[in-house]
Amino acid sequence: MAFAGRRDVPEAPDFGILKRLARDQLIYLLEQLPGKKDLFIEPDLMSPLDRIANVSILKHEVDKLYKVESRPAPSASDQFCFLVRPRIKTMRYIADIVNADKMSGRSRKYKIIFSPQKFYACEMVLEEEGVFGDVTCDEWSFYLLPLDEDIISMELPEFFRDYFLEGDHCWINSIARALQLLNSLYGPFGKAYGIGRCAKMSYELWRDLEEESEGDGQGRKPEIGNIFLMDRDMDYVTALCSQVVYEGLVDDTFRIKCGSVDFGPDVTSSDKSIKVLLNAQDKVFSQIRNEHFSSVFGFLSQKSRNLQAQYDRRRSMDIKQMKNFVSQELKGLKQEHRLLSLHIGACESIMKKKTKQDFQEMIKAEHSLLEGFDIRESTSFIEEHIDRQVSPIESLRLMCLLSITENGLIPKDYRSLKTQYLQSYGPEHLLTFHNLKRIGLLTEQSAGETLTAVESKVSKLVTDRAAGKITDAFNSLARKSNFRAISKKLGLIPRVDGEYDLKMPRDMAYVFSGAYIPLSCKIIEQVLERRGWLGLEEVMRLLNGNEFSISDSTVEDNPTWESQRVVLAVFLGGCTFSEIAALRFLGKERGCKFIFLTTAITNSARMMEAMIEAKA
Repeated sequence: MAFAGRRDVPEAPDFGILKRLARDQLIYLLEQLPGKKDLFIEPDLMSPLDRIANVSILKHEVDKLYKVESRPAPSASDQFCFLVRPRIKTMRYIADIVNADKMSGRSRKYKIIFSPQKFYACEMVLEEEGVFGDVTCDEWSFYLLPLDEDIISMELPEFFRDYFLEGDHCWINSIARALQLLNSLYGPFGKAYGIGRCAKMSYELWRDLEEESEGDGQGRKPEIGNIFLMDRDMDYVTALCSQVVYEGLVDDTFRIKCGSVDFGPDVTSSDKSIKVLLNAQDKVFSQIRNEHFSSVFGFLSQKSRNLQAQYDRRRSMDIKQMKNFVSQELKGLKQEHRLLSLHIGACESIMKKKTKQDFQEMIKAEHSLLEGFDIRESTSFIEEHIDRQVSPIESLRLMCLLSITENGLIPKDYRSLKTQYLQSYGPEHLLTFHNLKRIGLLTEQSAGETLTAVESKVSKLVTDRAAGKITDAFNSLARKSNFRAISKKLGLIPRVDGEYDLKMPRDMAYVFSGAYIPLSCKIIEQVLERRGWLGLEEVMRLLNGNEFSISDSTVEDNPTWESQRVVLAVFLGGCTFSEIAALRFLGKERGCKFIFLTTAITNSARMMEAMIEAKA
């Protein structure tokens, strides 16, 4: 898809059908166990369930609701239904309940509904515990949760650790099935691009599934014409940077969970918290979500003046006009007023917290790391941050950013920072450093070089396929980020004369105050512009990325179709709100629409938490 020089952006497809499909399948599965039953729900399925089904639907012949992991009270119900993720720990919890009933001579029916799929390992555990014959198992194919009109999440935050750290491929089937579902509803996708080992495996498995099912989408006019798959490990730098767009800052400060956020008393100016859904339906939020934080206060104060002016119109109205005003406009104005005061409160709360954390100093240090200037000074800032015990997560993040931008730390710095960190935050973090090294987020230069040399010798001795497996086994131990070279090649650090205008941005760098264009977004822009990887060979070599570009010859390529300007950007391992804002900006500039599919929304804190072994 070469970018058109037009400004009208196509509409996003209607993803409401995904919610309806998931809801209908869940009701069907619950009906498979007729009569009254107790339902046990995994805690991290609660929020996604909340978005697709209200409690009245869950109460469908359900007597009592329990959270998995809480000990159930003695129940008179003859049927237990478990709605769970496929986890070994949960299987043991269920087995304990079944075995306890057996011991007491209580006879019940048990049904386990796995979401999004069942793993063989779960059945093995049930068998080991001696309860496999007592339970019936089903799958709830709840792969995709639309969080907004252009964001779909698989709500699998564990994917990042499972795949990139543990090397566990169990979720790849779920990704392939999610792509198959989207392709059947909104495809067929005419062009597919991708970069990363997981992206390639997911794509190949999806194509195999399509061939098996002999897809029925042929000859249909697609709603999404292009798909781009990207592994998170192609660009860790963007995910590690502090976010400065409003939505990203709200996520970093309050944690957006499943598209909604809990604003506490400091935001609501009352003694209770309020749960707010953050999406395009929120008229205030939709206008500021992608804005740089420095522009948000000005917009909100202007908005409050406009709102006041609309309220003041009442004074000059006659009775008929007043009647129309009350029946048609007042409710909308009150709702807008409520949202406006919440977002003003959120901004004030963010400002307080960021001032306390020396946010400006931190941003300055980050920009120095990205640009490769004053590295000694930035290292000193990180040391001071550790010594003051500001935050274990923030200190780790800054160390990882230093390591990746510098292609690994020199051994002296690595040992010094590691020692200071363990002394400040506790020796239990030793395993965390091991994890960060394995995944390639925090490495020593010399060790990395040695292993790379070993890998290159090995790959000369064995076939490409075997070498791929050996490289996978070394995984990221030897992974060199090559960030400086890639940054230079793609022009990720804009050269600006004078001040960068954040109110009227000219490129995607505005999402990081004009200091850095997100690497992931730049790759997507370049590949779509060139309709492939031609001319990006040097970047691909530095990324070592398993890139691919495939056109489906069976799909009619009609340039007049709107779908040719709709791109499904798939982030495997998580996507940040900064990347979403950057690609939304690019879409407006180039007249195309980006739809985001991600294993989960992520940010630097979530990434670090996934690596931490010590239970804080």
